[in-house]
Amino acid sequence: MFSTLRFFEGFCLAGIILTLYALRIELCPPGKRFMITMVASFVAMAGQFLMPGLAALCRDWQVLQALIICPFLLMLLYWSIFPESLRWLMATQQFESAKRLILHFTQKNRMNPEGDIKGVMPELEKELSRRPKKVCIVKVVGTRNLWKNIVVLCVNSLTGYGIHHCFARSMMGHEVKVPLLENFYADYYTTASIALVSCLAMCVVVRFLGRRGGLLLFMILTALASLLQLGLLNLIGKYSQHPDSGMSDSVKDKFSIAFSIVGMFASHAVGSLSVFFCAEITPTVIRCGGLGLVLASAGFGMLTAPIIELHNQKGYFLHHIIFACCTLICIICILLLPESRDQNLPENISNGEHYTRQPLLPHKKGEQPLLLTNAELKDYSGLHDAAASGDTLPEGATANGMKAM
Repeated sequence: MFSTLRFFEGFCLAGIILTLYALRIELCPPGKRFMITMVASFVAMAGQFLMPGLAALCRDWQVLQALIICPFLLMLLYWSIFPESLRWLMATQQFESAKRLILHFTQKNRMNPEGDIKGVMPELEKELSRRPKKVCIVKVVGTRNLWKNIVVLCVNSLTGYGIHHCFARSMMGHEVKVPLLENFYADYYTTASIALVSCLAMCVVVRFLGRRGGLLLFMILTALASLLQLGLLNLIGKYSQHPDSGMSDSVKDKFSIAFSIVGMFASHAVGSLSVFFCAEITPTVIRCGGLGLVLASAGFGMLTAPIIELHNQKGYFLHHIIFACCTLICIICILLLPESRDQNLPENISNGEHYTRQPLLPHKKGEQPLLLTNAELKDYSGLHDAAASGDTLPEGATANGMKAM
């Protein structure tokens, strides 16, 4: 009964996490989405740091379980207090509900519906006769670019969360030889501190490199830490067997712990950025479905950890090699992703299809880009009309409709 109830508790917690993540993304303007997501991550980490102290005070697991569940009772009030996402209502053509929500907002904010939102309500009234149109995540299969982006992020999420356990297991495996890692609390707070530092680094890196550049950088660090741990440490272990080499097992253990810390730091950022990236590029009509796929991939990556534990660590080295190879594949695939920084959220599948790949580095002055963005696409109908009438093209115009630099 305990195992069954724990299963349903985790089942419901996954839905809560997914829904709150999607709501945060949809409520925030483009420039604040990442900042609000990081604030939510820091709040979650604060709970993670407080949990061992709370457990030490309660001492009884039943009391601890009751204390943890009590705050969730407040979420029962969300049904009546917290509004539905207006963005999702409009995207799925639920205009009647959207109208009631807009009027509710205007009353709460003491706004004048006739003056403050002039032009919105008449347009909404015209669309009330249309039936709601909800879209299933299966529709992604028929797209050209969107399904590729989601699959790439699913693989990134699976790799990031899966290899994170490999690094953690490698670091905790030296607890007998390293006094710092001799007890549960040291292990717990070490892992939590690495995650905290990773989130702080994400704030800086994403600000300067963007979503795609930051994800690429952290994936490269994960791959380097993994490959060095697998290759360099074996080489050090081989040379340490020679008496004249001057290397001991303690040197190998210190290198292993260093690479494990770097790997845990980078892999945590990879997993977090993959989920956030998916929330931004997935259209509103299927955002929860896309997020569910990426979070399910992350869960599958974490699921590999207890599988290895059940087999008494047999196959652990092969397990690490497989994930290390996945990081190399992910580095190539990340280059195919679009950049979503300061971009409006796509509302429907056609908007999501228009998220195309841009180069990582800005164009040089005077260089014409090979891939045009949606804002740069021009209407070509005038070219055909001009050619038929014998008129010449305007000065500075080019064959692709862009003005020469």
